[in-house]
Amino acid sequence: MIIEMKEHNPQWALMYANEAEKIKEILGDELAEIYHIGSTSVEGLKAKPVIDIMGAVKNIDNVDQYNDKFIKLGYEPMGEYGISKRRFFRKGGEKRTHHIHIFQITDRENIERHLAVRDYLREYSEDAAVYGELKSELAQKYPRDIEAYCDGKDFFVKNLEKKALTWYRK
Repeated sequence: MIIEMKEHNPQWALMYANEAEKIKEILGDELAEIYHIGSTSVEGLKAKPVIDIMGAVKNIDNVDQYNDKFIKLGYEPMGEYGISKRRFFRKGGEKRTHHIHIFQITDRENIERHLAVRDYLREYSEDAAVYGELKSELAQKYPRDIEAYCDGKDFFVKNLEKKALTWYRK
């Protein structure tokens, strides 16, 4: 996967809405909440053009029974993929277009963490700009090394999460 930053694109919100409808059809009553998260959900923020979607379900263990339907929609089921009790799906192979992160509705820690960062960056455009520049620099430095790219932003993201959670909980 080539790591490439793009200026914010208003089409990203429409891409989210379109995909969210398909996810709702697959999960039906199991789905309790669905959100557009990640950098593509923040107006003005540079991002990899990959739409991050977070769903909250009644029972995380039931999600695996929908894998065939997600596969038909073009997704690759990845299981927990590094976060306990999450289900992660990616779409687009080397030309990734979407990620789905699904948590159980009672996993408020992970759900809140994602929403806090999104909402904080929407509110504080200066911090969003700094984050966007960091991601751009890392993408230029490591265009084919996603691990180095992620490692390069890890410290910033952890601090951003702490700041965002403090702000979000007030």
